[in-house]
Amino acid sequence: MNVSACESLTHTSEDSVSNDLPEPLKEPSIIKQNKWVSTLKKAFSSRNFLKSLILGQCLSLLLCGTGVFSTLLQIENVNVPTAQSFLVYFALGIVFTTQLAYKPGKRNLVNILRSWDGLKYAIIGLIDVEANYLVVKAYNYTSITSVQILDCFSIAVVLILSKLLLHTHYRWTHYIGVAVSVLGLGGLVAADVITGKNHDDGTNVVLGDFLVISGAVLYGISNVAQEFVVKNFKKSEFLGMLGLFSTFISGIQVILVERDELSRVNFSSYKVVLPWLGFFFFLFMIYICMSYVIQKTSATVTNISVLSADFYALIFGIFLFGYTFHILYVISFIVVIVGVAVYTLRPTDATAEGS
Repeated sequence: MNVSACESLTHTSEDSVSNDLPEPLKEPSIIKQNKWVSTLKKAFSSRNFLKSLILGQCLSLLLCGTGVFSTLLQIENVNVPTAQSFLVYFALGIVFTTQLAYKPGKRNLVNILRSWDGLKYAIIGLIDVEANYLVVKAYNYTSITSVQILDCFSIAVVLILSKLLLHTHYRWTHYIGVAVSVLGLGGLVAADVITGKNHDDGTNVVLGDFLVISGAVLYGISNVAQEFVVKNFKKSEFLGMLGLFSTFISGIQVILVERDELSRVNFSSYKVVLPWLGFFFFLFMIYICMSYVIQKTSATVTNISVLSADFYALIFGIFLFGYTFHILYVISFIVVIVGVAVYTLRPTDATAEGS
C-alpha cells in the first residue's frame, strides 16, 4: 500500500471517529453553528413565516403604490392629503358602514353608537385621520430620510402598547427580529443617500421631524386598536366604524384646512385625475388588507413587514422617476425579510384583553 493510500485511510478513520463522538465531546462552536443553521432553516420554512412574508409583502406593494401615485400628484403641485384620504373613508363607509347598519345582533351600528364603543371608535377615527395628515405634511418641512427613519417610532409604540394593553408576551427573538428589520430599513435609507435620492434637507427640519414622530405615534395607537378589534370582533366592524367617523372628521378638516388648496387643483387634467384615482384605489385596498393581515399575524409583524416598501418604490421609481439602482437596496431588503423570519420564529402569547 502506498503512502497516499495510508494517509487517506488515516483521515477517513479520523473522520469516522469524529462523527461518532457524542455531542458533549464535539467543539462547542460547531454545536452552536449547527443549532443556528437549523434554527434559521426552521424559521424560513415555517408556515407562520411564509404567511407573514406573503401577506406583509402584499401590503408593502400596496403601500408602495400609494407612494408612487402620491409622488405623481406632488409633481403636479397637488398637496391635499386629507382630501385624498376623505374619498377612501367615504368608500369604506359606503361598503362597511352600510353592512354594519343592516347587521342583526348586538354588534350592529345602532347598538355600537349607543355604547361607549361608539366614542372609542370616534377617537380611533380622529387618530387615523391625523396620523395620515401629519406624516404626509411632514414631507413639506423635512427630508425623506428623516421621514423614513422617524416613522419607525410606530414600531416602538406598537410594541409598548401591545405589551401593556393586549398583554402580549415578547421573547428575545422578537426583539432581535425587530432590530434586524430596522437595520434593514437603515440600509435602505443609506442607499437612498448614496444614490442621491434624498437631496432635499427640508425647510423646517425640527417641525417636520416633530410631525413625523407625532404621526408615527398615532399610527401605532391606531394599529394596536385595530388588532384588538379584528381579533375580538370582526374586520367589517372596524372598517365600518372607521369609515363612518373618519369621513366626517376628514370632511370637516378639508373645509377648515385644505379648502383653498383644493380649489386650485386642476381636475380637468388627466395627470391629476389618474394618479388621484390610483392613490384612492391603493389606499382603499391597504385598509382592507391591513385588517386581514393584522388579524392573521399582529400589528408588530405588519409594521416590520412594510419596512420593505421602499425597495418596491425603488423598482417603480427606476422606470418612472429615474431613480438610481444600488446593490445595497437588495441587501437591505433581504435583511428586512430575515428580521421578519426571526420575529416569527416563536409565536407571541397575547390574551387580547382590554377595552
